[in-house]
Amino acid sequence: MENFKSDNGIKLIALDMDGTLLNDQHEISEANRQAITEAQEKGIYVVLSTGRSLRKCEKHADSLALSSYLVTVNGSEIWDEKRGLVERNLVQSESIQWMTELTKKHKVRYWAISTSRNWFDEMPEDIHGEEWLKFGFNIKDVPTRDKILKELQARGEFELSNSTPTNIEVNPAGINKAKGLKLVCERIGIDMKNVMAVGDSLNDLAMIKEAGLGIAMGNAQDTVKKAAAWVTSSNNEDGVAIAIQKWVL
Repeated sequence: MENFKSDNGIKLIALDMDGTLLNDQHEISEANRQAITEAQEKGIYVVLSTGRSLRKCEKHADSLALSSYLVTVNGSEIWDEKRGLVERNLVQSESIQWMTELTKKHKVRYWAISTSRNWFDEMPEDIHGEEWLKFGFNIKDVPTRDKILKELQARGEFELSNSTPTNIEVNPAGINKAKGLKLVCERIGIDMKNVMAVGDSLNDLAMIKEAGLGIAMGNAQDTVKKAAAWVTSSNNEDGVAIAIQKWVL
């Protein structure tokens, strides 16, 4: 990777948030802030590409003065620079109902994101009255996690990933951060080869593989490190700033 030339033209930096841009205190370090500011001053788009909903990432985007798109809920929602909704991809409410029952059967914790709010270990009385973007399982027990993963795979209707090694994240089939970024690239007139994508978990894998330059965090899961072109420092050691300095600035 030492021969990667900046004239390959990185025009967009896609950043995961948890475990990547944010340290373990869920803060953006001063070094990361500075590198992002300098990149934007050079005319480079900086896009948060996150499993979080708009509600949970907007204040970070504002604090960085980002003037670009947001890829949220693993690509289930794409927002433009004015926070207008560009695209939304929903999980069927019947599937949400089935997954909720699965959590009861296996006695595991869960969360879900609807268009109105985030739900943690509870659901609305009328599941079918909400529009659903993502469902997540929190499972520390490995055999139970494997069992649930097999049941999810057998349905054949989901995009399955994680944002930590102990969870499973469920989006509609074919919906991921890479697909979201492709739409952003089309709208601003650049190619995926002009994207540097940085992340740490399986929900970052697609964008890391499909970007021109895929970068794994030092704290990334092994699968992500293997897929990446380069590995930076951890999220507690300004890994994002180091990657931006090396490959973009």
